[in-house]
Amino acid sequence: MKAISIFSGGLDSILATLLIRKTGIEVLPVFFTTPFFTPERARESADKNNLPLKIVDMTERYLTLLKGPKHGFGGNMNPCIDCHALMLKLAGDMLKGENADFIISGEVLGQRPMSQNRGSLNIVERESTRKGLVLRPLSAKLLSKTIPELNGWVEEKNLLAISGRSRKPQMALAEELNVKDYPAPAGGCLLTDPVFSRRLKDLMDYNPDFKLNEIELLKLGRHFRINPGTKIVVGRNFKENERILELTGDSGYTFNTIHVPGPVVYVSGERSGETDILASSMTVSYSDARRGEIELALMQNGKKELLMACWRDKSEFMQYMI
Repeated sequence: MKAISIFSGGLDSILATLLIRKTGIEVLPVFFTTPFFTPERARESADKNNLPLKIVDMTERYLTLLKGPKHGFGGNMNPCIDCHALMLKLAGDMLKGENADFIISGEVLGQRPMSQNRGSLNIVERESTRKGLVLRPLSAKLLSKTIPELNGWVEEKNLLAISGRSRKPQMALAEELNVKDYPAPAGGCLLTDPVFSRRLKDLMDYNPDFKLNEIELLKLGRHFRINPGTKIVVGRNFKENERILELTGDSGYTFNTIHVPGPVVYVSGERSGETDILASSMTVSYSDARRGEIELALMQNGKKELLMACWRDKSEFMQYMI
């Protein structure tokens, strides 16, 4: 008997995995990765608990989902119900290839009001097309019986009735299962972050055919929407500057300071005199220059131009910030 575990690396997914493994069933933890949630935490949790971990990239399917989630978004750009359903569907598609029999999830009834209420859990299972094969060990006694329970694959005595937002039952179970080191209950998904969500919505509104490098760019710097066709990104440190240059390549054009430390400022869209003035002023204002006028380099299509630009108060740019 074998189960596939939807594994985030958080405490609930660790406990669900260990609880079922304790019954003698083989469990394969699987982390589904996208640009919005990456596997570092899952790898660390799996290593600490001596668990195998399979990482599956679902980016292509997820980006399609993100453009029109059937069940909408949460507080930001997080389509939690559709996301969980997609993970379960993909896990279900893996059952035959992994010689597995059912799926387990660390979801807890009532822990998240919008995505883990009884109705949402039922929707997630129905949309996954694996109805009856999704076992949620931490709350199973409060939910409808699944095929693994009805067939006796997992005995009821090995399942729990945890519900609500309190973490005390999970912490007690962690002690019982000798799980000593686990991550704090943080989301880990960029789509729940208000700033990142605003940037993503802006990208989707003005460039619906975006590429993956443009999503990665959203994680860096300060972003300013100048007009429907023009955006400016201002690096915040040396590491971000280098990464911005890697992601943008030969597209758009960039400004940088020459004689004082400062940002890489990337401009996408058609070049204009007005945009040049604004972007060059941002370059000076976010640099270590105190005030006044300094020399900058403008790079476009491999060609370098030198120009002078003046410092301006950063408050002048706030009207454009995403």
